[in-house]
Amino acid sequence: MEENICSLITGAVRGEVLYDESLSRHTSLKVGGPADLFVVPADLADLRALLELLAAQGIPRLVIGGGYNLLVRDGGFRGVVISLRGLKRLEQMDGNRIFAEAGVATGGLVRLSEEKRLAGIEFLSGIPGTVGGALCMNAGAHGEAILDRVESLATIRGTGITVTKRAGLNYGYRRLALAPGEIVISATFQLAAGSVAEIEERIEAFLAHRRNDQRVGYPNAGSFFKNPEGERAWRLIDEAGLRGYRIGGAQVAEAHANFLVNRGGARAADFIELSALVKEKVREQSGILLEEEVRIVGEP
Repeated sequence: MEENICSLITGAVRGEVLYDESLSRHTSLKVGGPADLFVVPADLADLRALLELLAAQGIPRLVIGGGYNLLVRDGGFRGVVISLRGLKRLEQMDGNRIFAEAGVATGGLVRLSEEKRLAGIEFLSGIPGTVGGALCMNAGAHGEAILDRVESLATIRGTGITVTKRAGLNYGYRRLALAPGEIVISATFQLAAGSVAEIEERIEAFLAHRRNDQRVGYPNAGSFFKNPEGERAWRLIDEAGLRGYRIGGAQVAEAHANFLVNRGGARAADFIELSALVKEKVREQSGILLEEEVRIVGEP
């Protein structure tokens, strides 16, 4: 990116700006090449100013949350990567509702709901990442999903903010349909009054499940593949004989076959090659073509 453009962006943003920043530092898989610029807007107004500038200059952008459902290729990203972690407003509202901006950690949302005795979001316990990332992929567990708890969702299209009620959203299992370039910035959640004991019991049950079944011990992006209808991805991978299979530093986790882990020194190319092999072998074994849950972006 030209030096004058970098200087223009730096002067226009109140938040953090990093040059030639390795995205391996910002993803849970610990792989990924550099971004020309990595920008953390200070707040929503800062984000809107940045988006307006990028649009005027025709500069490509990539928006990320906590980097927990993301695989960045080794060539990195030519343009500006925007982290929304500066959007961290979180507060209780009337009517058993909670407002959360996209940069709020999912754990923070769970803790506030517990503190305020509001039930319905406990299934997010132990799921890492941010509210924005969870909304974009409709994160969930055990048949529950975050968008089912949303009263309304706020997004930016261009630089204008749109608020959509849940009934107007197009979403389903691990997906939310957004317009090209549309960015999730916040949501209002409709929860239910509950008792502390019941909420704590549900939180502990979800955490115990994750401790017992998903402690893989190495950097990972969570479930790498979506569960096909009526099936479990981990079981299909296991039945194809791939548990523990390794390419370079990337491995199918021995503790949970739907987790691909970084055993050390992995490249993004290792994960992409391993993912392709898993899909090929599972299709040969079961006739089912797995689909990645992890978002893959960037230059080869």
